[in-house]
Amino acid sequence: MTADQPTDRPRPRLRTLDPAVHPAYLHEAYTSSVKRAPHELLIPLPHTLADDTGPVFGVGRIQPDDNDTTRNARVNGEPLGERIIVRGRLLDSSGQPVRGALIETWQANAAGRYVHTRDQHAAPLDPNFTGTARMLTDEDGEYQLVSIKPGAYPWRNHPNAWRPAHIHFSVFGRNFSQRLVTQMYFPGDPLLAYDPIYGGIPDEKGRRRLISRFDLSLTQPEWALGYRFDLVLGGDAQTPWEEAH
Repeated sequence: MTADQPTDRPRPRLRTLDPAVHPAYLHEAYTSSVKRAPHELLIPLPHTLADDTGPVFGVGRIQPDDNDTTRNARVNGEPLGERIIVRGRLLDSSGQPVRGALIETWQANAAGRYVHTRDQHAAPLDPNFTGTARMLTDEDGEYQLVSIKPGAYPWRNHPNAWRPAHIHFSVFGRNFSQRLVTQMYFPGDPLLAYDPIYGGIPDEKGRRRLISRFDLSLTQPEWALGYRFDLVLGGDAQTPWEEAH
């Protein structure tokens, strides 16, 4: 089954994200979506007061190294791997900066392994790296992540399946009940052509928007390479987001 082959399975008729832009609930090439996709019509929940007044993450909770995975989990040394700096802006549908938004990221280490009990990939863990970070956008809607370039890793979606290097991004709205999730990839990765998650994004322009751009101006000499990755909430240049499950 390829990403372009049709399916006879019924698709839910109610979505909060446009299926022409964002990945479908059901994309059979991505086998986990077969069980996870809803089989019945979704029921919209009414908007409640808690959607506007629910808990938020305060500025005072962010620590200086929270956005730097090369420092925030050190035990006895520096994490292994290629250091990277990722900088970008969070923009609304009209291109205006979104200020003070909480962004969280998580990723595999340089060997392609997550710090998670379900990840039993035969690759080493790094005692000085958890792969998690968080940050708030500034007055220009800009964020900066300092990290280690994640490694590719095998997964059992299909024979000889490997996920391309990627970083998960989560953006929170006015409270924890409002959340969008997406993935950032790296330019020139040959595994992108074989990845059903990346290929599940219906539009080629949308897929390209998930590939970060190498930016020499962000590179720190003799220390880290720089990449730029903007997050856009709507409009013609919107980032493809994953539907909440």
